[in-house]
Amino acid sequence: MKKKTSFSTKGNRADIGPLAITRFLPNRYTDKVGPFVFLDYVAPAIKEAISKNGMGAHPHRGIATLTYILQGKVEHFDSAGHTGEIRSGGAQWMKAGNGIIHDENINYDAQTNNKIVEGFQFWINLPAKNKAESPAHIAIQAEEIPRKKLENQNGWIKVIVGNFEELSSKIPNYSEQFLYHIHLEIGKQFSIVVDEKIEVAAFLPTKSAKLNEIDFEGGEFVEFDRETGEIEIKNTSEDSIDIILFGGEEYTEPVFAEGPFVMNSLGEIADAYRDFYAGKYGQIQLK
Repeated sequence: MKKKTSFSTKGNRADIGPLAITRFLPNRYTDKVGPFVFLDYVAPAIKEAISKNGMGAHPHRGIATLTYILQGKVEHFDSAGHTGEIRSGGAQWMKAGNGIIHDENINYDAQTNNKIVEGFQFWINLPAKNKAESPAHIAIQAEEIPRKKLENQNGWIKVIVGNFEELSSKIPNYSEQFLYHIHLEIGKQFSIVVDEKIEVAAFLPTKSAKLNEIDFEGGEFVEFDRETGEIEIKNTSEDSIDIILFGGEEYTEPVFAEGPFVMNSLGEIADAYRDFYAGKYGQIQLK
């Protein structure tokens, strides 16, 4: 049995400077998909000049942030002393834990033949027991992300978070969760069976596709029902397409989100702000 669509949306604009950003989570229909509570998509854009300053340092607490850059280069700095750089196809994960200040600088990738930037930022809600842990950071280059070819030359799949068959990501799992990048050639398809306990959504960045025999346009975010069933993706475009498929088990603890903090009570939100203004998250020290 194929899973049914719960809703679809084209998100809301949330531009930052020259970058055209669309926010898909939270949205008018849901605040989360499994442990994922936030999704911004940076649509393909030409960035002519190299920026030396970041996007703006800001705090986080109670979550892990995940940046997946399709095209471009991202530099990371944080108040725990972590730094990192990823290029086209790479990902970086930062556990904010009990509080951190971080900044990212997004530029084009000089190692490619274009000046396009395109990518995603997700927030992954941490279980209550992990929200008080120390911050951590992992940078994973494109060649380090598990990837395999699909059967019958259908395309390929990359595992950014979680597991798929024999593939396993380096990013820690605090609950059952996954984030796949699926690439399908013209006229090809991909199918996966999802258990009833798993919440799952798909995003079509730029090209249209047929999901369980329903046509969706590029730029659409689609969430499915919570019954056990199959998700079948067919490439009906005149070119190869990319799909982001993600989700995980339902986050059953209370969720209170305000600004850059996601906690389990309003009191914890107040504590997060109090500690930030008291300087307990430290400062970014650039060398």
